[in-house]
Amino acid sequence: MRKLILIVLIALIQVPVWAQIKDAPERSEGEGPWPQLIIRGVTLINGNGAPPTGPVDIVVEQNKIVEIKTVGYPGVEIKEDKRPQLKKGGKELDASGMYLMPGFVDMHGHIGGEAQGVPAEYVFKLWMGHGITTIRDPSAGNGLDWVLEHKNKSSKNEITAPRILAYTAFGQGSDKPISSPELAREWVQENAKKGADGIKFFGARPEIMQAALEENKSLGLRSAMHHAQMDVARWNVVNSAKAGLTTMEHWYGLPEALFTDRTVQHYKLDYNYNNEQDRFSEAGKLWEQAAPPYSDKWNEVMNELLELDFTLDPTFNIYEASRDLMRTSRAEWHDDYTLPSLWEFYQPSKVSHGSYWHYWGTEEETSWRKNYDLWMTFVNEYKNRGGRVTTGSDSGFIFQLYGFAYIREMELLREAGFHPLEIMMSATMNGAEALGMEDKIGTVEIGKMADFVIVEENPLENLKVLYGTGAIKLTEDNEVIRAGGVKYTIKDGIIYDAKKLLEDVKKMVKEEKDKTGYEIKQPGME
Repeated sequence: MRKLILIVLIALIQVPVWAQIKDAPERSEGEGPWPQLIIRGVTLINGNGAPPTGPVDIVVEQNKIVEIKTVGYPGVEIKEDKRPQLKKGGKELDASGMYLMPGFVDMHGHIGGEAQGVPAEYVFKLWMGHGITTIRDPSAGNGLDWVLEHKNKSSKNEITAPRILAYTAFGQGSDKPISSPELAREWVQENAKKGADGIKFFGARPEIMQAALEENKSLGLRSAMHHAQMDVARWNVVNSAKAGLTTMEHWYGLPEALFTDRTVQHYKLDYNYNNEQDRFSEAGKLWEQAAPPYSDKWNEVMNELLELDFTLDPTFNIYEASRDLMRTSRAEWHDDYTLPSLWEFYQPSKVSHGSYWHYWGTEEETSWRKNYDLWMTFVNEYKNRGGRVTTGSDSGFIFQLYGFAYIREMELLREAGFHPLEIMMSATMNGAEALGMEDKIGTVEIGKMADFVIVEENPLENLKVLYGTGAIKLTEDNEVIRAGGVKYTIKDGIIYDAKKLLEDVKKMVKEEKDKTGYEIKQPGME
């Protein structure tokens, strides 16, 4: 069934090809906003590193938090006369015994693409069903006009979708190559006039990168960069950070900044960048070529990035199939939540980006496991020294599904050494700061927007309760159940039944399978 399609946008290609997807329909889900909403009796896990506290009542008016009141003690009956009073026309949400966090921020959220065959509604509901209320689209892969249109609709809550920030791919929409610093500055200025929130870079000549980043910074916009191998030898992450880049994506450009005995990656001599097995198998050996952890060079680079208040957005999850293809391709949610067209997109292919399973084996996976150890060591220590690390998923590629991949990213931050509370900071407050939205979202504070995630189980004890499929649990009666799954996602004071959103997705997938008789099968097992 696989079509030979030229793949769109993605986080990991040098020159994106743009194709729109089906628009999101008019919103038919969610209740509110109300003149007043009171969330009653919840345990608050804030995004600022504070430990859980509760029970608290949180009072919202329209889309603003106006009161956060501790109303009692765990296990003690709450005195009703000590609680905020409901006004006429207001709404109460009983969240007794539940846990509330700020809405999650996905810092690397591509909104599908024509090659994947997924509609926007599918992507948005998977995100919202996992508590993601804000996403940064790095590349505006469906075209800037399309992304800005959906950003506007989301801001007005005309569609069921997270809040959207559009970071245009550098050079997108230009009718001529950006071949000089002057042309770079002109493009950046025009991009800002169109309403983009920032720029996603892949690489260019140093003088062009310098000009573009300086101009973008002068206009008050933010930036992200995947330091692609085609330009990283002469422009690594330290160059970018000094020039004004605000966020690096993945990890490319960082090991190269840590080289001490070479200037380029030690490519095998028959390497071809367009052969993606070459590209990704060799990438799995890159961190071992860098200065070792805690060495002088390693510390020098880290301290320089810290001094520049630079943000790391590692997206650990998107490469996880490289170290364990079987686990990632057999994730339990694929059967019910992955559309047939998306499953086809993931399959081994010489032309589809991220489908680099030409003959992926034990040697490649072993290299990638070592790669992760070194990568995670840098990211965890960066956090320990006060650096900002965010949570981004880069979903829709390499067997990683929207929403589910975001929760997996949290688990991988835990593997890297983050305390669960530090993960919540990464997923909320840090993302808000990196986007320049810390005065609006990221923590539960008076005056901020009413974006919340509510779950019935304690996610600090087990992050798996945030998955739409929940966590496996055995009851005292020896019954196997699924515990958790986000209960409510609240965005702009509007309450969404998160499980109902995921049921909608499940229905989309089932209908498509029924229509075509499609069955998900593992690669090569027809």
